[in-house]
Amino acid sequence: MTLTTRPSRATITDVARIAGVSVSTVSKVVNGRDGIAAATAARVLSVVEELGYETSIVASSLRRSRTGVIGVLLADFEPYSTELLKGISRAAEETSYELLAYAGGNDDGKRSNWERRSLSRLGGTLIDGAVVVAPTMSMTNGTSIPVVAIDPHTGIESVPTVDGDNVAGARAATDLLIGLGHRRIAHLGGRPGLESSRLRREGYAEALKGAGIEVDPALDRIGGYRADLTDAPAHELLRLPAGVRPTAIFAANDLSALHVIEVARELGLRVPQDLSVVGFDDIPESSISSPPLTTVTQPLQQMGADALRILISLLAGDAVEEQHLRLPATLTVRESVAAPPSVR
Repeated sequence: MTLTTRPSRATITDVARIAGVSVSTVSKVVNGRDGIAAATAARVLSVVEELGYETSIVASSLRRSRTGVIGVLLADFEPYSTELLKGISRAAEETSYELLAYAGGNDDGKRSNWERRSLSRLGGTLIDGAVVVAPTMSMTNGTSIPVVAIDPHTGIESVPTVDGDNVAGARAATDLLIGLGHRRIAHLGGRPGLESSRLRREGYAEALKGAGIEVDPALDRIGGYRADLTDAPAHELLRLPAGVRPTAIFAANDLSALHVIEVARELGLRVPQDLSVVGFDDIPESSISSPPLTTVTQPLQQMGADALRILISLLAGDAVEEQHLRLPATLTVRESVAAPPSVR
């Protein structure tokens, strides 16, 4: 069939007119209902394909009480969430669901409780369930659809959660620096109030305590998991006088660690000769930085895939055996660490 004119945006009325059938017939065909002759259905589908007509997700969801879409809700699109999305997308390929990635917290004035707003807008009419990445609030109450949280706000919740072993990872990072001879080791913590931030600081403090080193409050700062929030504390730490300035910094995520390297370069400090830097997450940018960043590797894509599979089980009404999944974190040593000058 050759169409002489193609509507700029095809409607169900256009399909019905060109196929020579009623609107209700088109609706039955595109929604897979019985009672339509095979030849008629084939003609309708041919017009649908050539026009590029797609049914409205909202309209379909109102009819069927299901959208066939899973939401991935995150504050913004940055390397950490992008790696999780890769894993979620890979796992979704094995299902009949489509994905809707929605950044709900990229407005600086609305970074808190963005999840509640996003779930209210999307839940039930656009998405059947959601994977929520690093929420700023507890997911325990007020969710109208099934939810799985990655890097949960408060740790254990009534909804299923997926995270990495933050304590063990931070401890390994700090132990590495101690083993190289560092004693003045600063910590740039993550987002205040987030459980992973607390746990990574806990691992840092445990490693220092195990080596008989007191946590120095002057070297314990907040980086907020964002490069812009890391800038001021990094400058403050690296402008301290020699003998007081840290010889190593463990940053609670790679974005903060990579910005520390930039600040060090700006201030004339060499990494790792003058300053060792370790991050957390192992985003792709870490391996191509200058120097390549030593970091704690989280299996981010696997975390995303596991979260999606748990959500699929919830949507199917199946029992979820592992409500709170914690994946191992391992240390990846690259070129951003060395012994401090005093022990070389």
